[in-house]
Amino acid sequence: MNLKKTPGLDLKKSFLTLLFKWRGSLYKLCYRELACFLVLFCAISLIYRQALDGDQKSFFEKIVRYCEKYLNMVPLSFILGFYVTTVATRWWQQCLALPWPDRIMLSIAMYIPGCDNESKLLRKTLLQYCNLMAVLVFRTISEAVKFRLNTLEDVVNAGFMTKAEMECFKAVKADCNLFWLPGLWFCHRLREAQVQGRVIDPFGAQLIMRELLEFRSRCGLLWVYDWVTIPLVYTQVVTLSTYSFVFACLIGRQNIDNGNKDIPIDVYFPVWTVLQILFYLGLLKVAENMIHPLGEDDEDFNLSFLLNRNVKVINVGTHAFTSDMCPPMEGDHLQTDQPGIHTPHTSHKTSHQLKNRIFKPKLPGLYTANKEKAELNNKQPEQTIPTISMGVLNASSYSLDLALLPGEPNYQGKAFSWNL
Repeated sequence: MNLKKTPGLDLKKSFLTLLFKWRGSLYKLCYRELACFLVLFCAISLIYRQALDGDQKSFFEKIVRYCEKYLNMVPLSFILGFYVTTVATRWWQQCLALPWPDRIMLSIAMYIPGCDNESKLLRKTLLQYCNLMAVLVFRTISEAVKFRLNTLEDVVNAGFMTKAEMECFKAVKADCNLFWLPGLWFCHRLREAQVQGRVIDPFGAQLIMRELLEFRSRCGLLWVYDWVTIPLVYTQVVTLSTYSFVFACLIGRQNIDNGNKDIPIDVYFPVWTVLQILFYLGLLKVAENMIHPLGEDDEDFNLSFLLNRNVKVINVGTHAFTSDMCPPMEGDHLQTDQPGIHTPHTSHKTSHQLKNRIFKPKLPGLYTANKEKAELNNKQPEQTIPTISMGVLNASSYSLDLALLPGEPNYQGKAFSWNL
């Protein structure tokens, strides 16, 4: 059977995969604590039923009623919810703070053009300095990257740093973290390029420096998140509250002889208690994993992949900046008489979508009529928004052939040249 043609089976398969997946799942995080709880719960239940006499059972039942009475006095759901919200917000901010060299690469490609080897080497060197800042930060805050790049020699062997850069880095003696040192090298090379006239725009160096400072700010923010953590007392309160609730359930959720007789069946397995403990422990474990997302857990950030990806982007972006790699400009596909974009669909798919549509408005004819009237009343006269390209075309007394480049036969546009 083709599962791709059966939406019901795909939905069922996705649900089962989501429910029973082991890697990074709720079961993998909580199975040890849950197994210990069930063993202790069954042991206490057996002792109550088999080893205690009448007076001892009566005293044990008083303890059970006492624990059940005061079990929900601590607002555990509120404490856990607020804690998980704080940790999740912090986790997402760290995700947004990951440095990417794409923006600064585009700025450098714009303001430092040239297809010669020196221009390519300059652009690649500047981008490598940025990536080296990220590497040095990741070595400080991530155990996975630290294991991969334990020493500066490992950084050189991996291709993130040259031997000359390593010697210059080691020559600086300081007690602070020097991950920002490649940024100084970046500033030096950019100033040299500006003096040599390789930066074509007077504001180009300023814009490139702005992107460099943004990149450095992201690296520094990650280092601050690793330095300043959530206060220990907050984590202790949440942890003690959760495990106190679990230990109280060992006694308070026992099924006793003189207890509630609404259900006369003696339940040996506490189904709803197990689910409640699983949810509370799951929230606690989620917060514990998300509080430091730069480790080696299943759902942590893969910084090694990010570093390798940045290297590939730098190499491709540096070598692809040539005149022959840029496609020619063509305007034939922008004709106004061409049909718009339409999503292809079959009648079977359309009927299936209409059948399973969740929202069905009432009185569709009245709704459509009122909507058409409102559109007619609110219709404004069409206005033409002037653009730079329109001004250029209107100012010209002849039509431009955008399919041809300057210097080619039959070219009718104005002559221009790039000053690289």
